[in-house]
Amino acid sequence: KKLILESIRLYTQFLAQKGVDSPRLQAELLLAHALGVPRLNLYLDFQRMLSGEEVDTVSRLVSRRGNREPLQHILGTASFCGLEMLVSPMVLIPRPETELLAERAWQFLQTNPALSRGSSVLDFGTGSGCLAIAIAVYCPTAKVHAIDISTDAIAVARTNALRHQVADRIHFCAGDGFAALPHGLVFDLLVANPPYIPTAQIGQLQPEVGVFEPRLALDGGPEGLDFYRKLADQAPAFLRPQGRLMMEIGDGQAKPVLEWFSAPPWQLEAMVKDDSGRLRIVQAARHDSSPVNEIPIAQSGAKPDYGRQRDR
Repeated sequence: KKLILESIRLYTQFLAQKGVDSPRLQAELLLAHALGVPRLNLYLDFQRMLSGEEVDTVSRLVSRRGNREPLQHILGTASFCGLEMLVSPMVLIPRPETELLAERAWQFLQTNPALSRGSSVLDFGTGSGCLAIAIAVYCPTAKVHAIDISTDAIAVARTNALRHQVADRIHFCAGDGFAALPHGLVFDLLVANPPYIPTAQIGQLQPEVGVFEPRLALDGGPEGLDFYRKLADQAPAFLRPQGRLMMEIGDGQAKPVLEWFSAPPWQLEAMVKDDSGRLRIVQAARHDSSPVNEIPIAQSGAKPDYGRQRDR
């Protein structure tokens, strides 16, 4: 048996020795999860003695984290835009950077008068469904199609859509890229967070990513650019005139991606930097005759209050 405070110290030391980032925070989150209490409660009850069964439960979870299994896999969920998403080894864990893409997407739909009463959206490579679901939650008039080559990922995404009560507005399609879609569909907005890690770099990633996350969701081909080429070539046929494409890009990929989406049939509209100053989000429209005089580069800015947005 151990006191909660003593347990936190021991588990923190263990995780630090295993190379886990933020070991104290991770130890506290795992302990709170095992006890079924909010993390704050640990601070209010530092001197409580854990039972032998509780020690065994926490020790198993901490051991898994020490083996570099992602925290989100152990907890079974990840937060995305204020929404708890179920995650598993079958899907990429939602990242904070991808929240920038979701925010930009729903803000575009909310503020465009022609789309505020109804819009069609495609989530290309939906994974856990986080982008499709966030857009559906914050834009109640949007109809969303979500595609993924992995049937396991589609199953997770369906579960998340049911969890957030938007399954009636998201049509999930399993298949290889645009071939997964029913014939004749066109969209007002296409969002994508495609695989963009160069194949040779996957083995160099942190174990949490390179070992435990699905390779299908990571591998972007030799240069990490395969899916951007596909989107540049094929996406215009699935967008209405002046329809938008918004997508996340990886480090060092801005130059070729921006070249592809600056030429017809594309009109490059905006680039968004993440909180670390890296170009992260690219926005382009189906090309028209209007010249592109200046490409605005936007900082991500402060995170919105997702709870208030959802209540609006």
